[in-house]
Amino acid sequence: MKKLMKHSKKLMFLIDIIVISIAATIANLLLCQENKMFLNENIRTIINSIVSAIIVYEFYLNIFKTYRNITRFEEGKDYLNYIGICVMAGSTLAIIKIISNIDINSVRRQILGAFITMIGIVGVRIVIRFYLNSRIQEQAKSDGRKYRVLIIGAGYAGKEIIRNIKQTMNEKYEVVGIIDDSKARLHRIINGAEVLGNKDQIVEICKEKEVDEIFFAISKINKKKKKEILNICQETGKKIRILPTTEDIIKNKNMFQNLRDVDIEDILGRDPVVLDNNKIGNLIENKTILVTGAGGSIGSELCRQIIKYNPSKLVMLDIYENSLYNIELELKEKYSHTDIQAIIGSVRDIKRLESVFEKYNPYLVFHAAAHKHVPLMEASPLEAIKNNVFGTYNVANCADKYKCKKMILISTDKAVNPTNIMGATKRLCEMIIQVKNKNSETEYAAVRFGNVLGSNGSVVPLFKKQIAEGGPVTVTHKDIIRYFMTIPEAAQLVLQAMSYAKGGEIFILDMGEPVKIYDLAVTLIKLSGLEPEVDIPIVFTGLRPGEKLFEELLMSEEGLKKTENKKIYIGELTDLDEKDILNKLAKLKKLVENEKTPIEEIKETVHEVVPTYVLKKENKSKNEKELLNV
Repeated sequence: MKKLMKHSKKLMFLIDIIVISIAATIANLLLCQENKMFLNENIRTIINSIVSAIIVYEFYLNIFKTYRNITRFEEGKDYLNYIGICVMAGSTLAIIKIISNIDINSVRRQILGAFITMIGIVGVRIVIRFYLNSRIQEQAKSDGRKYRVLIIGAGYAGKEIIRNIKQTMNEKYEVVGIIDDSKARLHRIINGAEVLGNKDQIVEICKEKEVDEIFFAISKINKKKKKEILNICQETGKKIRILPTTEDIIKNKNMFQNLRDVDIEDILGRDPVVLDNNKIGNLIENKTILVTGAGGSIGSELCRQIIKYNPSKLVMLDIYENSLYNIELELKEKYSHTDIQAIIGSVRDIKRLESVFEKYNPYLVFHAAAHKHVPLMEASPLEAIKNNVFGTYNVANCADKYKCKKMILISTDKAVNPTNIMGATKRLCEMIIQVKNKNSETEYAAVRFGNVLGSNGSVVPLFKKQIAEGGPVTVTHKDIIRYFMTIPEAAQLVLQAMSYAKGGEIFILDMGEPVKIYDLAVTLIKLSGLEPEVDIPIVFTGLRPGEKLFEELLMSEEGLKKTENKKIYIGELTDLDEKDILNKLAKLKKLVENEKTPIEEIKETVHEVVPTYVLKKENKSKNEKELLNV
């Protein structure tokens, strides 16, 4: 059966040819005089009629893309489409007969042939549909009991999901009812399912109806309302599946297949980013753009966002070939008209960088290449210095030498009062681009933000993996807090900040409300339909080396200035001396030249270079102490 379904288009094409051929033959024989049926002349007419009918009918069937339909999901409007095609094809053949001398069936026979073809094409598809659906239902029945499902939303999407379940998944799912806030819909029956109540009754109804799963079937809803309803659903402890955006639904005809598991992004409920596309587009369109670290989470998303603004060339630089290859493949498939260059190279290698800058002469540079994993950099501090500090210094020098318009550094909230090597090196990167801005035609700026959901090294993919494996979920500390935003949101705001940059700024993104990592773990377990500490234990492992209980986005000497975008702020510029920065870099240069330098000596030197770097664990920042007291 699977092999047949794999070649379903070819199979339907062949069936249609057989149906058309039989219809043309029957039409001829029914309206033919008995003594002329098997004369050579009539046989020749039948053959000509079959050939011409196949050509005309298949022309219309292909023009209307009927072979893209999934037969078991076809319905009334699809069958009407087939009827219309048969009418058009039959009319075309009748006209051909009237205006030409071609030896094919008469007009009467063409009309009869169209009628028979119509019955055959529609009839065959109805039979196949019922057969496939019955097979799927039998298979589902053999797999076990029915899952009791509660549908959230009595609109079009909810109606379609119920219809899909009844047609193809009736033996696996039972719809116990619908939730909708419209009083007018209360107790109405939609596709056989009753509207039982509103969102405030979800928990009660789930208990009363012994619900196994909840399907959230509202595609058009604002983030705040969606978050509110999903939080109520989460209290039930049932598995929740959700419809994506309307745009995603349009791409997939079967509404049921669009259902996905609820992501943490749905629960956070962050408002969509509003961008000044004209400002961004004016700087990117028909320009050459370079992204370093293009294979990483932020770098690859920057590439996805940048290419929408039609650059003349997108140059993607990364040392890791697999991730670079993946983003190259993805973008070339979607944007074949754009010149995309994937370049293997390290920001540590100044000669390689200079060859790239010389060859492509980028107008804008987005510097996302960096080592970002805190515990790994604690164990290998020299690598953080080489890659983050001197990598940034190399890119900044090339941007100046080759007269780029702007260079944007991707920074982190860990650069504020850092307690780890990674954060300290990123703070020094910010200092480098600020002093570089003083004596260069290139405009340098940094964008500072917190954690991004789903990025490489993020806790969310780790928690999901641990839940899938049956636990335990590991959290470093019950009180640890982080700021989160989605990867696309961060990349979009970086582009907007770039359009505001005049040189020397540190842009700070509004990360919204802080999130307790423990609460995040609990939420993800519940979203999986499991109970924390019952089905999945949560284990506290202790803070890792260099890890803070919470992150800050602003240093004490930095004030905040608003920008045109309510999610982007500018930290007040601090006065930095170029000679001082160069001396700091010289100290670090000596360190990296000796691989045997003890880690404690490296950290002490970094502390001298970045005075805000907190070396001892007990030296908590004032803000952190205040937070713990609360």
